[in-house]
Amino acid sequence: MHVWKSLSRLLAPTLLLPLLGAAPPAAVPAAKPAPAVTRPSKQYSVEQFMGSTVVMAPVFTSDGKQLLFSSNASGIFNVHSVPVGGGKPTALTRSKTDSIRVVGVFPRDNRFLFERDKGGDEQTHVFVRTPDGKEKDLTPMKKGVAHFLGFSRDDSAFYITTNERDPGAMDVYRHDAKTYARTLLAQNDKGFGVAGVAPDESWVALEEAVTTSDGNVWRYDVATKTLKNLTPHTGTASYRVGDIHPVTGELYVITDDGSEFARVVRPAKEAGKWEEVEKADWDIIATEFSRSGAFRVSLINVNAGIEVRLHDVKAGTQVPLTQLPAGMISEAIFSRDEKQLAVLLETDRSSANLYVQDLATKKTTRVTDTMSRELDSEDLVEAQVVRFKSFDGMEIPNLLFKPHQATAQNKAPAIVYVHGGPGGETTRGYNDFVQYLVNHGYVVLGINNRGSAGYGKAFFKADDQKHGKDPLRDCVEARKYLASLPYVDGSRVAILGGSYGGYMVLAALAFHPDAFDVGVDVFGVSNWLRTLKSMPPEWGAFRQAMMQEIGDPEKQEAMLKEISPLFHADKIKKPLFVVQGANDPRVLQAESDDIVAAVKKNGVPVEYLLLPDEGHGFKKKKNEAEVDRRTLEFLNRHLKPATATAPKP
Repeated sequence: MHVWKSLSRLLAPTLLLPLLGAAPPAAVPAAKPAPAVTRPSKQYSVEQFMGSTVVMAPVFTSDGKQLLFSSNASGIFNVHSVPVGGGKPTALTRSKTDSIRVVGVFPRDNRFLFERDKGGDEQTHVFVRTPDGKEKDLTPMKKGVAHFLGFSRDDSAFYITTNERDPGAMDVYRHDAKTYARTLLAQNDKGFGVAGVAPDESWVALEEAVTTSDGNVWRYDVATKTLKNLTPHTGTASYRVGDIHPVTGELYVITDDGSEFARVVRPAKEAGKWEEVEKADWDIIATEFSRSGAFRVSLINVNAGIEVRLHDVKAGTQVPLTQLPAGMISEAIFSRDEKQLAVLLETDRSSANLYVQDLATKKTTRVTDTMSRELDSEDLVEAQVVRFKSFDGMEIPNLLFKPHQATAQNKAPAIVYVHGGPGGETTRGYNDFVQYLVNHGYVVLGINNRGSAGYGKAFFKADDQKHGKDPLRDCVEARKYLASLPYVDGSRVAILGGSYGGYMVLAALAFHPDAFDVGVDVFGVSNWLRTLKSMPPEWGAFRQAMMQEIGDPEKQEAMLKEISPLFHADKIKKPLFVVQGANDPRVLQAESDDIVAAVKKNGVPVEYLLLPDEGHGFKKKKNEAEVDRRTLEFLNRHLKPATATAPKP
C-alpha cells in the first residue's frame, strides 16, 4: 500500500491518518544492520508497480459461496465477487469517478451495501445494490456523513449512523431490511463515537475520547434515552469497545487501564469490576465474534506487525491457523454459518491477497491474485526492525528497507519516512511506494517516533503537547542513525511523509533547516491553528481530544504558532515537493497553497502537485502513479544529480 495510507485500519482513530492505519519492550533486541552484500536486481517502472491490485473489506455472501471485496483493479475501487473455491473475480460495480467500499451483505439474499463519497471529500453516503444491478442511496442528505453500522440480530433490520440532525453528532437509525423505512434508535447528543447495538436493541454502545490516550465506554438506554458511563476510572486509561457478544449481549472491552498494553476484558460478577479475557505482551487492537459467538478472533500489534489469535469460545482453546503462507494478516472475517474464515494476508515483498480457510478441514484457498506479473518478489526487499537511541536515550523503533545494490563501496542516499497520525504507526506489509523507492536505490527508514501506536501507552503519550519538538528530534536523530550505516551516504538524506508525516517534513525543514537535504510533504499541516479549527464536525467529541494532545487554538495560540511551519517558512532553505488533494477535508488545500507560496519567497526550489479529484489520501491509481513518479524524479534531481533521469517505462 502507499506510504501515506494507513497500514492498519484497526488502529485508534487519529486526526491525520490518511484514508484509502511505555518504554519499548526490552525483550526485543535491536536488529543488526543488514549485511553489506549485493545481488543483481532488476529496476522497475512505476507502471510495473501499479500493475499490482489493492483488495480490502472482504465479506461473505449470505450462502457462504462467494466473497465480496473492494478492489482497485480498474484503477479505482469497485466491488467484486469471487467464489470461495477460487476463480476469476467479477466486477459488481463499475464506478469510474468515485471509489466504492463494500460494507455489508444482506443475510437472506444477494443485496449488498456500499459506501461512496465524492472525490475523496469524506461526505460518505450508504447505498444498496440489488441483484439486478440497481443502486439506491439510502442516505440522500444534501449535506452530511453516513456510515453502515451492522445488521440486527434477527436480520430484520440494519443500522446506519448519520450527522444530518447535528453536524457534530452521529445518530443511529434503524432501517427495515425490506422497505428501508427508518426510525431513530439513538440520538447521540454528546457526539460520542458509535460502536455497536445490543442484540435485543435495548442499548447502544458509545465511545468517548477524553484525550487520544484516555477514553470511556458509555451505554445509551434506548427506552429511557439515558446515558451511563460503564468505565469510570482514575488516571489516564483507554477504554473502547471490542465487540458485543451476538447472543448474550455481553460487552467485551479493550483497555490499557492498569497495564502498559491493551487487553480484552468483560464485566465481572461483582458490579463495577472487570474480568480478564485475553492479554498479550503487546497491544490487542481488535477482537470480534462469529455470528453465534462460537469463535472469537483477535488482532495483536506485535513489533510493527499484526498477529492473529483464533479462539474456540466453548472449548476455551486457541485454534491454530494452519495451511496459510507466512505473512501478516490484517483482516479476518467469518462466514455467516461460521464454517469459513477469510483473511487478508500480505508480506513485505508481496501484495495483500484474500484467503478462505475451511475451519473444519483447514483447507485453504487463495481467491485473489493481486501481485503485478511484471514484478519479481526477489528483486524487492524485506524490512528489518531496528532501534536507535534518541537525544534523551529513549529507544526509537523503526523499519529499515535496504536496496540490494547498496554496499560500503556503493553507498546509497536515504529517506526518513514519517507516518501519519499523530498516533499512527509504520507497520510491516506490502508498501508499493517504499519498494519503488528502494528498488531505485534509496535506503528507507520508516520511523516510529515517540507518540506512535503499538509500543505501550507511555510511548504513545510521549508526544502530547510536544509536537514539533521531541518527536521531531527523533526524526533528526534518525538521520544520524542512517549515516552510521556503512552502505548509506550520510550527505544525501531526505525526509518524506504524508498527513501528520507531512507536517513533520515541513517542521524539520523549518526548525532544523540543516538536518535534511530535501523534503517531500504530502497533504501535511503547515498551520495548526487553521487545521484544528477546521476539523470535520462529524468527529464530534474527538475534536476536543485532538486539541488536548496538540493544543487548543483558542487558549494556546502562541504555542501553536511556534510549532506551525507556516509562521517560520523564512527559515526553509532546502528543496521541497508538496502534494495536495483539492477535496481534502482534514488538511485543507490552503495549508499547502500557503506553505508553497511562503517558501518560494526564499528562492528555494519548490514543486507543487495539486490533485483535483482526491481528498486525504489516494483512491485512484493514476494519481498514485503520478505522485510516485514525480517524487522519484524530485529526489533524483536533488540527491542523485549526476544520474538524474526519469525511470524508463
